[in-house]
Amino acid sequence: MDTIPTSHEDLLHQDVAMLATIGSDGRPQCSAIWFLYEGEEVATSLSSARQKTKNLLANPACCLFILDRTNPQRYLELRGDAVLEPDDEYAFAGRLGAKYGFDLRSLDQPGDRRYLARFQPVRVNAVDLSA
Repeated sequence: MDTIPTSHEDLLHQDVAMLATIGSDGRPQCSAIWFLYEGEEVATSLSSARQKTKNLLANPACCLFILDRTNPQRYLELRGDAVLEPDDEYAFAGRLGAKYGFDLRSLDQPGDRRYLARFQPVRVNAVDLSA
């Protein structure tokens, strides 16, 4: 597993990342997501109703892209896999929602399932074109 350099750790506290997954047709599908960096781990909460969740359940390969919004010549790209596990009690969803001041339960419909998705990078690209 590749590690995130200290030069780009600040990006792990940004508010939005782009998540690219692979659809059933083999084409990429990209979504803006909220995420949380806890310890050494980047994770998010996903609803079973969303295409990105369906894609990851079928194929865990993904890319998480975080742009430095104050210097768009800097970014962090995490390529790897997402490991999904049920978050039926909203334990992680509650922590993620607290970061954004939002209750994720309000997004889910009856029958939806909430998943904790942990990103496990195998390649980290930390880029700073302004350096």
